Amino acid sequence: MPLYLSKFSYTPETWARMISNPEDRGKAAKAYIESVGGKLHGFWYSFGAHDGYNLWEAPDNVSMAAVSLAIAGGGALRSFETTVLLSVDETMDALRMAAEVKYRAPGA
Repeated sequence: MPLYLSKFSYTPETWARMISNPEDRGKAAKAYIESVGGKLHGFWYSFGAHDGYNLWEAPDNVSMAAVSLAIAGGGALRSFETTVLLSVDETMDALRMAAEVKYRAPGA
């Protein structure tokens, strides 16, 4: 199954609610991804540009998009970005395939 890295940041209102009622949101994230047949590999909070990161596994892009849309549409986040991660083998296949693409630079 494909892997996905999500970066998220909560709204100030969400932080205020979590301060009043602390909750392990990793458990919620696990339930979301499992509802589409996926797996949560990790849930971390951080300092910096984003409040946290998730590493997910999902059956396909549509399943991960559904989870992402549900989360982003919930209103608790200021930002939510998901990146598809490629294995080294997938990248090697893409590199070999790229050699066959007949790309022409603009204006060339």
